[in-house]
Amino acid sequence: MDRRVLLLALATFVTGTAENIVIGILPDIAGGLGVSIGLAGQLTAIFSITFALAAPLALLLTARFERKGAFTAALAAFLLCNLLAAASPGYGVLFAARIGMAAASATIALLATMLATELVDERMKGRAIGMIFMGVSGSLVLGVPIGMLVSSLAGWRSVFLALAALAAGVLIVCRLKLPDIGASRQGSPDYGTHLRSTPLASAQLVSILMISGHFVLFGYLSPYIADVLGVTGAGIVVGFVAFGVAGVSGGYLGGLAADKVTPRRAIVLVPAGYLAALVLIPFAAGTSLAFFPVMMVWACLSWMISPVVQSFLIATGPDTAEAGVSLNLSAMHIGVGLGTALGGVAVERVPIVYLPGIGAGLAALALAAAALAYRGAGRRTGMVV
Repeated sequence: MDRRVLLLALATFVTGTAENIVIGILPDIAGGLGVSIGLAGQLTAIFSITFALAAPLALLLTARFERKGAFTAALAAFLLCNLLAAASPGYGVLFAARIGMAAASATIALLATMLATELVDERMKGRAIGMIFMGVSGSLVLGVPIGMLVSSLAGWRSVFLALAALAAGVLIVCRLKLPDIGASRQGSPDYGTHLRSTPLASAQLVSILMISGHFVLFGYLSPYIADVLGVTGAGIVVGFVAFGVAGVSGGYLGGLAADKVTPRRAIVLVPAGYLAALVLIPFAAGTSLAFFPVMMVWACLSWMISPVVQSFLIATGPDTAEAGVSLNLSAMHIGVGLGTALGGVAVERVPIVYLPGIGAGLAALALAAAALAYRGAGRRTGMVV
């Protein structure tokens, strides 16, 4: 693996930390700005919404620019938005900084993915994409806890200063180490052609449904573990650490699966395994000894899907690959929003033990969409799957 891919993964680690860190330091921000916890929580929601809207627009805006220059410009914008967040005198300025941060993050994630696939040969593209997503998942395991520690020691503003400093370091090294790859090979992105393709549109639906199914349970995993297993306090922390470790490995394993068994097969195998894991969770919930290993398998498979789908989009629709990747970044964030919202409605209306079943229903729909993608890809000619 080209070491420069690790540098790109570090960039997505920084942006992933920025997206999720507010969850960990929510009381600090709310107290510091004199706003409610609910209002402070909207700083995470606006990030996800902006990211989903900005990813396709980012490809349109950067298509004519040299990728390395566009990537480092996005890092510079991200840096400035974090400095603005650190210096924000009130909630409104911080809210605006989060919008800018999210737009820059969407551009960074998009260009990091495309740059990574340019830096490796054909046999390694899936693993290169997987490394990018390891950066994102790694931010949940390492970035957020470290950010919480920084906030407890030096205040919440110091977290954004630290992110700005880390972004500055990544920017400098990228300027020195990344090659001048050139502008987009495909000109203006053709979203219409991409979405009119049954296998490509079905693959996008796989991402939305699988990630929705994931967040139906993951968004409420802490109360689920407490209510179903009777585990609280340190036990829940250990559970989340185990979940995070499994998730980080899933990013790489998804890319490896796409490279080894082909993206066309992997797009069916991963949702099938994921559905099986969700079905097993209620049966394993009688004891921590059974539950946590099954939970780790579920976590690993959930993080495998993004590199698998993106590898499928690139292999199956090379002419619209860049449009596909940008739309997929949006699809992932749509899935997060839908799953979290559905889970929130569910916990208000039915016992929390039903959440894995609801997630499994969405996973079954994802498997059906994957079957459509598989069949459609099989009818296309001249592609590598």
